[in-house]
Amino acid sequence: MAADCVIIAPLLQKRASTVNEAGMDEAEKGDLAEDWGGALERAKVHSPFLCRALERQPDLEALLAAGDGEAALEWARAQGEHDDTAIALRRERLGIATAIAIGDLAGAFPLSRVVAELTDFADRAVDRAIRAVINERMGEADPSGFIALALGKQGAGELNYSSDIDPIWLYDPATLAHRGRDDAGEAAQRYARKIVAMLSDTTDEGYVLRVDLRLRPASETSPLVVRRGVALTHYQSQALAWERAALTKARAASGDIAAGERFLDEISPFVWQHRLDFGAVDAINALTQRIRDNQKGAQKPGPGFDVKKGRGGIREIEFYAQTHQLIHGGRDPSLRVRGTRAALDALVAAGQIDPSTATTLGESYDRLRVIEHRLQMVHDRQTHSLPEGHALDNVARLDGLADGAELIADLEAVTGRVRAIYDSLVESKSAPAAPPVEAQSELSEMLAEIGFDEAASLARRIEGWHDGRYACLRTDQAREAFERVLPRLLTAFSKSDDPMRAMARWEAILEHATSAIHLFRLLDARPALLERLVAALTLAPRLADELARRPELLDTLLDRSARELPGTPEEIAARIEEAAVRPDFEALLDAIRLVTGEIRFALGLRMIEGEADPLMVGAALSRAAEAAIHLAVRDVSREFAAKHGVIAESELLLLGLGRFGGGALTHSSDLDVVFLFTGSFSDQSDGDRPLGATHYYNRLASRIISALSVPTAQGALYEVDTRLRPQGAQGPLAVSTEAFAKYQEETAWTWEHMALARARVLVGSDTARAELEATMRGVLARQRDAHELADAVTSMRREMAKHKQATGPLDAKLSRGGLVDCEFLVHFLQLRGTDASGAPLYETHPNAYSPDLADAIPALIAAGHLPTHFLPDYDLMSRMLVAGRLLAPGNEQPPPYAAAALAAACQQPTYNDLLQAFGEARQRVIGVWSTILGEAISDTDTEPNDE
Repeated sequence: MAADCVIIAPLLQKRASTVNEAGMDEAEKGDLAEDWGGALERAKVHSPFLCRALERQPDLEALLAAGDGEAALEWARAQGEHDDTAIALRRERLGIATAIAIGDLAGAFPLSRVVAELTDFADRAVDRAIRAVINERMGEADPSGFIALALGKQGAGELNYSSDIDPIWLYDPATLAHRGRDDAGEAAQRYARKIVAMLSDTTDEGYVLRVDLRLRPASETSPLVVRRGVALTHYQSQALAWERAALTKARAASGDIAAGERFLDEISPFVWQHRLDFGAVDAINALTQRIRDNQKGAQKPGPGFDVKKGRGGIREIEFYAQTHQLIHGGRDPSLRVRGTRAALDALVAAGQIDPSTATTLGESYDRLRVIEHRLQMVHDRQTHSLPEGHALDNVARLDGLADGAELIADLEAVTGRVRAIYDSLVESKSAPAAPPVEAQSELSEMLAEIGFDEAASLARRIEGWHDGRYACLRTDQAREAFERVLPRLLTAFSKSDDPMRAMARWEAILEHATSAIHLFRLLDARPALLERLVAALTLAPRLADELARRPELLDTLLDRSARELPGTPEEIAARIEEAAVRPDFEALLDAIRLVTGEIRFALGLRMIEGEADPLMVGAALSRAAEAAIHLAVRDVSREFAAKHGVIAESELLLLGLGRFGGGALTHSSDLDVVFLFTGSFSDQSDGDRPLGATHYYNRLASRIISALSVPTAQGALYEVDTRLRPQGAQGPLAVSTEAFAKYQEETAWTWEHMALARARVLVGSDTARAELEATMRGVLARQRDAHELADAVTSMRREMAKHKQATGPLDAKLSRGGLVDCEFLVHFLQLRGTDASGAPLYETHPNAYSPDLADAIPALIAAGHLPTHFLPDYDLMSRMLVAGRLLAPGNEQPPPYAAAALAAACQQPTYNDLLQAFGEARQRVIGVWSTILGEAISDTDTEPNDE
């Protein structure tokens, strides 16, 4: 809790008057008195966010203290009258959130009012953002042709206190407002990116809404905003069952609402199928099982329990209502309502569920939503999990309860009732006929023997694989081959860290694979191959998710050549070009994604199996990225020049920085790049549509970034980060080499020179490369005052430690004495620029300035600046970083098998040995820091930052 938001107040033992009014009779409602003073007091004591919000809005606090909730809401809405839309929306959002929260806590606003106000604001905010970005480009705020469909809780009118929104954005090229020379599709994507930024970016004024666009059609491959016709085709021919369930809550909420309503009418036959669709039960059942299998938190109410996804939680109530809607809604239009409570009421009216069931689920839903809101009010975070200790007591007291124990008892009663009702649905109404009892019995016995819990229900689930739902198991030959390998596959799953998660990922493979008979036969013939498959499914979540999404990556399990480290960037580029199915730009982009995806998967698999040193993997990942960069720059430049020509005696250069510049990427690394160009900014291209040099190269750079980062049919590739360019995110995307040199020599800060020490020219002619490298060498080698430099470096590291603390015991990057400290030391020594005798370091040990720290560190050791242990310590932590991104992505201790694999990858006998070696390495680096920089630092700064 923020210190400036703590006031002295007695613990509130009496339950708040915000117990939800749904389901109460009029006499009970009359007993609830509005308590505005108590609400303000609890907010200030138990919610740092609300405390700060009230301090920032004293006029609003006065209205709330006077108990005038309606006036408070009007005041909040009036904050949106600022001319700058981004500022206006953030101020209005803060006011709305504060007024609604206090009114909720005071018992003045029932849950229905709370969620309706939050939803109304979201609708307005999205609409205003759409109009603002279109107006900025066109001079008029005409949203025609830009359709914003609200899904999830926004679509249902039930938005959370601190929720994200899950929209689908569509555009109609015939009516979308765009400049005549612009392509409608490009204009739509430009609008979408700006809308997301306007709503989601956090500024000094806060944020508006978190935007999650993953529910859009074919989200893995589609752009942010999808062409209307493409979306229509998708829903009419390719969409999955879960998309039907999601669209039951779809609503045309913002933008071109009339066009949105017409679109929803057109896809209505897909959502509301005329037959009695008992297959919906299976779809929801499968989705429920996947959620349960992937649920990492507590399984019953207590610290870590997720009130949304946990057993008996909010999601199960929503699924219960949606399942019945999908089954019967095709024939009964009265069931086609969006809200959960409205759906339960409609189902009772239609005679589809018992009134007592609806009452129990409805009251439980309201109570769970209130608790969800309390969790989110504390810090304005999108959380659904119960915290521990004092934090749990704090949430309970914000709700008006005595302590966390009382809150848990309340949740146990609520979730128990929900769980019983929901389990009766998913266990009793599955449409496909059950397999023979004898077969289920034998499979159940085998599953119990190898250690699976709930063997009988799991046996039914596995037998369901054969009912024709999976295309790869629809032939007798495929089923026969699969039956032979199934016992060993299940046994291997049972021995993994998380058998049920492995099972769920295997089901995803079966769902996406059109043919797998060859794989089944190979798994039967080669047990080692089965072990590789299980390793991919169980040890590294990133690899498992990629394999489940793209079963064709199974080929890398079979291909011996995939087990070899990839060659040079040029060899990888040749492999990519060979994989392109057509000699055109789009085919090349798909091939880049296909081949680099295969390389990254194969490298990850080899590493977790202990067959590849993580240091070699990091270098190979960098080579693959460099090949992708070269091809993207080459072909995008050709496409661009066809329209705009070229600029004489000028060319594009591209710098790689950070881990990319150093040739040591991980599986989750962004590509840090800077775009530069030679020649004068006043030059102009010679094409049919000429552009000035600055405009030319900035647009070209933007196209290159899109080519690397926008998903295609083969998925996404890389996130490209250009924030290390001169003047950061506020500066132009590409600048001239002359301007770059001037900035580095006259304006750049010490940290920018440190970043420059790890820069590598990736694209450019030999002459241009040499000139740029000479510029960088001159900047790095210039004389600096050692004391001032040390002060700057230590000050930067202290500031960084305040905002980016270690996220777990395996955080080799941010832990004090970790990789960041190693890199700061290296860059300090590089910028100080002398060897032990005082001679220029560039002359005596030029390798000390290599962007690859595996080369720079030995040179600095040879120069007498670093002790010999520094390199093996750095290598250990580098291995931890690269391998940990797959095996311990949260930097917490992984499960046993993954922990053993991590230790082996880091060349340590056991996980405990790894922890010990890591701790000792950090202590030695801390000692080097103290010796060189004269600052004592602590190795205990490992608690994760709340932000």
